[in-house]
Amino acid sequence: MNSGEFSQRVRDLLRDRDMSVRAVARHLNYDHAYLSRVLGGKQQPSRQLVTALDNLLKTNGELAEIAVRVAPPTVSPEAAESPAITDRILRLNEARGADFVQAIRETSHLLVVLDNELSGVSIAEPAGRAFKVVHRRLGAGDYDPRYERDIQSAAAELAEITGWALFDAERDGAARRFNQEALFLANLSGDRSIALLTLQNMAMHSEWRGRNQEALSIARSVLNRRRLSPRVEAMFRMREAKGLVGTGRTSDAVESLQRARSLIEDGNDVGEPDWSWWLTDREIDGHWGHALQIAGDVKKAIERLLQSAQPGCGVATGYASMSSARLAQCLLDVNAWRDAEDVIRSLVTAAPGISSGRTLRLIGHVAKQRERLNGAPTSLTDTLEHLAEKLDEDPFTLS
Repeated sequence: MNSGEFSQRVRDLLRDRDMSVRAVARHLNYDHAYLSRVLGGKQQPSRQLVTALDNLLKTNGELAEIAVRVAPPTVSPEAAESPAITDRILRLNEARGADFVQAIRETSHLLVVLDNELSGVSIAEPAGRAFKVVHRRLGAGDYDPRYERDIQSAAAELAEITGWALFDAERDGAARRFNQEALFLANLSGDRSIALLTLQNMAMHSEWRGRNQEALSIARSVLNRRRLSPRVEAMFRMREAKGLVGTGRTSDAVESLQRARSLIEDGNDVGEPDWSWWLTDREIDGHWGHALQIAGDVKKAIERLLQSAQPGCGVATGYASMSSARLAQCLLDVNAWRDAEDVIRSLVTAAPGISSGRTLRLIGHVAKQRERLNGAPTSLTDTLEHLAEKLDEDPFTLS
């Protein structure tokens, strides 16, 4: 069986439905470059991507059957990916000019792909090790000076990715250092795009740590001083909204979220940075629901979170479970036992494949609710207990 059978079938389906690869990537919240490689037959699809495409294209499991039939022999993520990371780090030590720039860019790209594909594996450690090599060489001037700005720009991107991974692993101090380094290198090289992405990350990090006024200040420093593309403005409107609701200004937060939603509704990606692929209407709905949850409007929060947590349409990482965890908490808060149990069962299934420290903490908070529920059916408390067991499970135990 030809290994290109899966990619050809998907391309045929997209052609029949007049759908572009970029539109599919945006709808499923996948990296456009990764999806292009899969549909070009250059990379095997992840199980999560196959499921998402099956659901989107309504093929009733046809794509899953093809993927299983043409799949190569299974190997562990460690066996498949560790040599690739090791090889990249060796190249980071050896290259000097344009090849150094390329090696850094390829390392960053690989890390992003791994972060999307291997949802149970954190990229924080390999990203940190790779950047330390680049950082040392930048400090020592161990490179061809003709390529200095390009090297600094590539290093800024690698630092940004590392800062994001550390933030998601809840290593706050390290994340803050890498974000600051990314912003420094982006400004040094004149890379405005990576500077914007890093500022977005910094605002998100501040909000997550409860520093809501700081998050708001970062978002508004960008919104007030820069000309932004629609998608990037939407991103910072979303960050502005989270800072606003965190400081008690709920109506202003809703206005910012409405503005963010309107900015991305036309679907025009011309002039948008490649890294903005993840911002979708579903992503905004997730933050909107969270904002309403923070404000105490649980019923309206549920409406938004239901839109964000639709099964089969999220990214291939554990981050898609954040909205599900928040939805479960809201449903428990209003004693919607049956609906809560359905969502919690989905978390039981998802939990073993999640490496995101932030997501696991949210799910863990949901699991602990079994200790305080009054009048809940036994099936719900049993499901919550099962969820707690899954979170505590040794990943190397086979059953």
